[in-house]
Formats: sequence, C-alpha cells, structure tokens
Amino acid sequence: MTDINKLSINTIRVLAADMVQAANSGHPGAPMGCAPMAHVLFTRFLKANPKNSKWLNRDRFVLSNGHGCALQYVLLHLMGYKVTLDDLKNFRQLGSNTPGHPENTHTDGIEVTTGPLGQGISNAVGMAIAERHLAATFNKPGFPVIDNTVYAIAGDGCLQEGVASEACSLAGHLQLGNLIVLYDSNGIQIDGSTKLGFTEDVLERYSSYGWQTLAVADGDNDLEGLTRAIEAAKAEPNRPTLIKVETTIGFGAAKAGTEGVHGAPLGAESLAAVKALFDFDPAQKFSVSDDVYRFYGERATEGARREEEWHALMARYAQAHPELHAELVRRIEGRLPQGWEKALPRYTPEDKPVATRKLSETVINAIAGVVPELIGGSADLTGSNLTRWKGAVDFQPESTGLGDYAGRYVRYGVREHGMAAISNGIAAYGANIPFASTFLNFISYAAGATRLSALSHLRVLYIMTHDSIGLGEDGPTHQPIETMAMLRATPNYLNFRPADGNEVSAAYLAALQHSDRPSVLSLTRQNLPQLEGSSIESALLGGYNLHTYGSGDKIDLLIVGTGSETSLAVDTAKLLASEHALNVKVVSMPCLELFNAQSDEYRHSVLTPGVPSISVEALTTFGWHKYVHRPIGIDSFGASGPVDKLYKHFGLVPDVVAGKALKLIDYYKNRPVPTLDLEF
Repeated sequence: MTDINKLSINTIRVLAADMVQAANSGHPGAPMGCAPMAHVLFTRFLKANPKNSKWLNRDRFVLSNGHGCALQYVLLHLMGYKVTLDDLKNFRQLGSNTPGHPENTHTDGIEVTTGPLGQGISNAVGMAIAERHLAATFNKPGFPVIDNTVYAIAGDGCLQEGVASEACSLAGHLQLGNLIVLYDSNGIQIDGSTKLGFTEDVLERYSSYGWQTLAVADGDNDLEGLTRAIEAAKAEPNRPTLIKVETTIGFGAAKAGTEGVHGAPLGAESLAAVKALFDFDPAQKFSVSDDVYRFYGERATEGARREEEWHALMARYAQAHPELHAELVRRIEGRLPQGWEKALPRYTPEDKPVATRKLSETVINAIAGVVPELIGGSADLTGSNLTRWKGAVDFQPESTGLGDYAGRYVRYGVREHGMAAISNGIAAYGANIPFASTFLNFISYAAGATRLSALSHLRVLYIMTHDSIGLGEDGPTHQPIETMAMLRATPNYLNFRPADGNEVSAAYLAALQHSDRPSVLSLTRQNLPQLEGSSIESALLGGYNLHTYGSGDKIDLLIVGTGSETSLAVDTAKLLASEHALNVKVVSMPCLELFNAQSDEYRHSVLTPGVPSISVEALTTFGWHKYVHRPIGIDSFGASGPVDKLYKHFGLVPDVVAGKALKLIDYYKNRPVPTLDLEF
C-alpha cells in the first residue's frame, strides 16, 4: 500500500467518522471497513465524469448497504461531484445535500435511493439489464456506444433480504457479465455476529445462481488482491460476479469488529484515538490533504477524457448510423416519440364490453412498436396479465435459444419484489421505460420497491390486473380490498382504475407522460361496457362529469364510480331516474391524484357542493369520506364465488346501492348538506 493509497483510505475513514460524530447519528463502521475496496474501485476502475453525472455511458455505482452512505458522500466529494465539505459537515441535517441514506433526487452522483437493505443490489441488476439491452439495440461493429459496467457494494444484511435473492437469481440466469458486486463480509450486523442467524455459504449460493464467485481474504489491506479480483470479474463476459471481501467493521476504532461501531458515533475519545492511529491531528475535523484531492482529481480528469472520447465516437456513429444515433439521442434526452399518442385506441358506447386487462393488451400492442423504449414483463402471469405483445422477443441470452438481449419482454418468474426493484434500476439507468405486471393484490409483495419508485421519482408502469372481487372464485387471498388505499396513501404515485377503453388509453398516456413518478394501472378480469360520456381527454383530468340521468336543472344526487363500479354507478343512476324521478349525476374518477391536482374551481364543478353524494368501489371505503358523504364499498375481506354472486353478496348491485342513496337523500331533506373539504 503506497503512501497516497494509505493516506486516501484513512482520509475516507476519518471523514466518515467525523460526519457521523457531527450528526450524532449514523453508521461509521461500514465506511471504515469498506474504505479500501471503495478506494480501489473509484481510483482504478470506475468510468465516470463528476462534471457530468448524467453521462449515459458512465459506469454505475450502487451502495446497496445504504446505511454506510457516509462512505459514498466522501467519495463523491473527493472525486469532485457537487458534494462540498460543508455538505459532509451537515450530514443528516434537515434540507442538507447529504441525507441519512442515499437519495438519487438529493445528491449529485447518487444513482438510486437505497437504505432498505437488498434494494440497491436489486436495482443494480436492473441497471445491468438496461445496459445489455441498449448495447444489443444500438451497438454496431466499431461503435461500442454502450459498454459500461455496473458495480455495487453490498453487505451481509443486503444478501439476507429476499428481494436480493430474487433479483440475483434472475441475474445469474440472464448471464449479466456486466454486473460486479463487492460483498462486504465483516461478520457483524446490528444484533451482533452474523453467527446468530446467517451461517450459509454465500459464495456457494451465488455460484448456484450462475454467478462467478471470488474472494479477497484481507480486505483491510490487500489492494492488489482487490484489484486482481475486479479485473477477473471484468474479464468474465457471461456471468455476474460476487467478490467476497473480508473486512473489519470500524477498522481502527476501539470497538472495531463488533456491533458497537455499526450504528452509533464512535464518541469523541475513540474518534481522537482513530485519528492518532492514522496520523491525523485529533484536534482537526474534516481534514483532507491537497495530495488526496489531487490524487482523486486525476481520476476525475480521466473520467472527463473518457466522456470526450465517447462524444467523438458518437459523432462518428451519427455519420455511419444516423437513424440509430437520432433514436439513441432521443431516448437519452427522455423525449417520447413524436405523435406516439395517436396510436392509442378510442372507443364509443357502441363498442362491445371488454375487460380492462384486455383493453390494456390492446394498448400495449398499439404502442409497443412506436415506443421502443418500453421494456418489461410479468411475474409468471403473462397469460393473465396480457402484457406480451404480438411479435415480442424475450430478453434472454442468445445462448439459451429463448431470445436475445435486444428483446424487450422480461420473464421475471415468481419474483414480484425483485421485479419491482429491477424495474427501478432499469428506470434509473435511463433511455428505457420499464413496466412490471402481476395481480394487484400481489403488489403488496413488492411494496418495499414500489415505494422507492415513488420516493425516487422513477417512471415505472405497474400493470396490475384482477383488481377486485371481480376476479371471482380465487377468493379473498387474491382479492385486493385494502391495496388501493395503501397505494393512494403513498406520495408521488398515479393510481388508475379505468372504467372503459378510453380511460385505459388515458391511463397509459398519463403514465408515460409523467416522467417523474410511477403509475399503477388497476385492471379488471371481467368485461366492462364502453361508457357514454367517457373520453381520453376527460380521463386525463382524473375525475370528470360522465353523464347526468333524469331531467331538470337541480341535481338530486351525485354518484362517483371508479373502474368496474363506474358502470354500476350508471345503472344505479338510471334506476333512480326512472323509478324515483331523480336527477342523478355520475362522476367517473379513474385517478384521484390527477383529480387532486386540478383547480379548486374544476374540482367543485365535478363534485357539486350542496348535493348529497355517494361513491361506489369494490374495495375499502377508506379515504373516500374526503370526497363524498356516503362511501359504499367493502370493508371486510372478500369471498370465493362467481363474480355476479359476489357483487350481490356485498351489495354492489343497482337496487341495493340505490336504496342506500335514497336513505342519504332522505337524511338531508331537512338538514343542510355539508360542504366537503376539497381544498387539497
């Protein structure tokens, strides 16, 4: 270990410990133990330009064990990203550029939001898929315009999480040789030694997944061993690589090698001793020598040179392959193809009833050819989700004979959580728009990752079918009652429950146009009619006046419906108009989030003040009191049985809904109708 390497590594250790001490919160142990491997990776291998952190062909680095984020912030600072020494001093403070775990929306150079263990390594799998797909699509002989590597550092906790197992199993099958994971094997987690509950042979497990596995016995000191291992990983084209690096958590601290340095500051006395051990002045805080800045600056300069070379390559590529170049640039810039929305189908009431999952299939078939960046698949439910378009090619290694890397349909297997986390990685990589599909109820399996889609502002389309008791005989284990309420409660989501073909087209239009948030499309198994009054344009407002049934200027009742229950609202309105001479307005509400974003004036024009109102939805009524006076739904688990009998059993039929509506109208005959709080 040369003097500059030793000084740099110890600088990383001391800065990370200073950050945690200043914040009086955080995790010093992992950064101090991982400093050598991270230093080797950043100064000898990582291809990146700190002056342009969004350069598409940069290598990707993911700190999967995000609790060690002080390590990443220090590295970004030394490399010259927009992370200042003051940012390090303000670690974990409100509004700082260095939050408590890495967030891609906060800090320059952070690729993905990590913290929940297992997510980062799974995101890295998605990034590796994205790179392989773009390379197969755009590279030509003499023009390797896409050729980057995805690196990750993961700890014992990450490799214990089920989501990591799901994603890494698929990565092995897909032969993602562009993925290299450094496994920080320090034998410690919060509760103590990993001997308490994690004693498997991790390398054997990953070998069985189809990974190349390597080991570095002295991760505290053996920089050349680390270098040789990463070189061997880069030389393996057909297998992802896991490098087990044995380290000492909290290296140099009094409690090194114990859980005592995992999640708490070292303390002033111990930190001073660490600084003295590493030949730093114990009285100085956040000290970085010019030599270290210079050493890392040389690597940053090399990264800038590599980007310049890439731009020169792209200029030659534009001459040799102008159409491919134009397409790649469009996708890098995040522009959707011009006029793509014209491919979306439109419907009239004369068109036959169709399940919205089938209408979704029609949309996918219509846009797959005109939105080539759309890539995704299903968690072993392709025939039920109807997500594979005609002529689709599977994303598979050519050696399997099942497809190729230019293919855009991903066979995720029964890996819902891994599928969502991988989709986040594909979206974060750029130039692709991922979709993921399963039954709506099973998005709960993936909630850890889908929440991060929203927090990270990633455009991921979750195409969820079998969205209510309307799936029938499969019963309450498969019927989502509370699921939509959970999704609607999650910030930065768009949740669609379309009622017919026009609303399905609108859902896809909005989902693709909103590049900074994920969308959930909840779709039916059962057929639904094409509604009078629906349109793509109206549905984009989130909620709209569908139709009024009856006569007269005064509205007697307002019924709000979503998805399959919008047609129930229509049938109820017709019954009340014909048998009770009431004037009933039906509102379709396919997306509450889009409706909430409209002006106060518009919202009140739809949910008319002073008019008794009900909602009908074959899900929980939770959350609906904000919009209507009497929500009607299901506040118990579902049941097994034929669809028609289930709807009757739960009172979701016109005569029962009409009876409840009449009681509401009668209640307000001699009482003022309260104005609901629509000032969102």
